[in-house]
Amino acid sequence: MRRLAPALLFLLAACSNEVAGAPEAYAENAVECALDGGKAFERTCPVERSVEDGRLFLTIRHPDGGFRRFEVLDDGSGLAAADGADPAHVTLRDPAAGGGIEVAIGGDRYRLPATLSDDAKP
Repeated sequence: MRRLAPALLFLLAACSNEVAGAPEAYAENAVECALDGGKAFERTCPVERSVEDGRLFLTIRHPDGGFRRFEVLDDGSGLAAADGADPAHVTLRDPAAGGGIEVAIGGDRYRLPATLSDDAKP
């Protein structure tokens, strides 16, 4: 698997650690998601950032009140599920399709910004 650049941390860190109550603010801090096995992606999942014991975590909230929590891994492999029994599967997206990564866990999928490090590019 290709390694993701430290820019992943920078891009994901741009996600707010507070999510305002207004729907317009959600779009600003939201990522595309397809939930419960859905096929269509919509930008309706706000992201919150937190740091615990020096480790960066992202909480992606669902419109129905559910959420998924991920740890941003510093080894360049992307994200790992921080809670629950389901593992997170991270794949690179084609730059022509918007780039970044797609994270699948259970029946949920998320599209997040990320870049490849120079040594990982073909």
